[in-house]
Amino acid sequence: MGAIDRGFLVLLGFASTDTEETVHRMADKMMRLRIFSDENDKINLSLRDVGGALLLVSQFTLYADCRKGNRPNFTQAALPAQAQALYEYCKTYCRQTIETVESGIFGADMQVAL
Repeated sequence: MGAIDRGFLVLLGFASTDTEETVHRMADKMMRLRIFSDENDKINLSLRDVGGALLLVSQFTLYADCRKGNRPNFTQAALPAQAQALYEYCKTYCRQTIETVESGIFGADMQVAL
């Protein structure tokens, strides 16, 4: 079970068209977002600047298409093997920049509290 203090809880869903390059762009942007306050109370610091952590949770339902009918369609979501590979790759990639990267269990019924 993963847990963090200050940082980001990130729900990760992957599309069938996503690649490791997609992970690079997404993870780099996420870790560079300046959304923490500095000493002047200006939103100017990144996750790395504040020594923040990441909690990564796989969540394929982010790709639910509910435009037709009442049953979500997940055809845009990556197949489980591809999604798990990208999820594991994302954790490894982020650990090169952020000291604390926690994660959920891929495919598990995660109970998330924030």
